[in-house]
Parts: sequence; C-alpha cells; structure tokens
Amino acid sequence: MATKSGNNLAQMREQLAALQQQIEAAENEGRVKAIEQIHSIMDEYNLTPDDLVRKRTRGPNRKAAHPVEPKYLDPKTGATWSGRGREPVWIKGKNRERFLIEK
Repeated sequence: MATKSGNNLAQMREQLAALQQQIEAAENEGRVKAIEQIHSIMDEYNLTPDDLVRKRTRGPNRKAAHPVEPKYLDPKTGATWSGRGREPVWIKGKNRERFLIEK
C-alpha cells in the first residue's frame, strides 16, 4: 500500500542519487583539468615532482648546536651543568649562586 508521500520520498531519493552522480562526475572533471594544468605548468618550467616537495629545513642558516661551557659545578661529585635544559637533581630547588663556577 503505497502512499503519495511514499512515492514522493522514493522520487526524491532517486533525484538525490542522480545529483550525487552529477557531483561526482563534475569533481572528477575538475580534477582532470587541474592535473592537466599542473602538467602544463611543470612542462613550461621544466619541473619534476621532486621540485614540488618541500625540503624540510630547520630554518634559515641554522647552525649546528655547539657545546656550551658549564656554568654550575656540583662540589661533591664534580658534575657540571650549563644552565640549559632540565635542572640536575643536585641543583634543583637550591640557591644556584653557591654552585656557580668562578672564572
């Protein structure tokens, strides 16, 4: 027992499916055109796919890290710390002035 609204719903689903196919076809056509344009530009400028991939860099003219002179000394063990990075256990929470290396 089909109702008028049931038929209408079925028609709308058919229309939706047709529209989805049209959308998919248009997207594929757009992709094809975009790829053709990309190939044309690559040919014009003699580019390769490797030219399109960004090379990972650490920034402009970044120098390699160089060792930093120690700034603090543990008198008990002779361990040193530059003051960079995580605090060693022997200095953590203590007055750093008493561990300073005098120059």
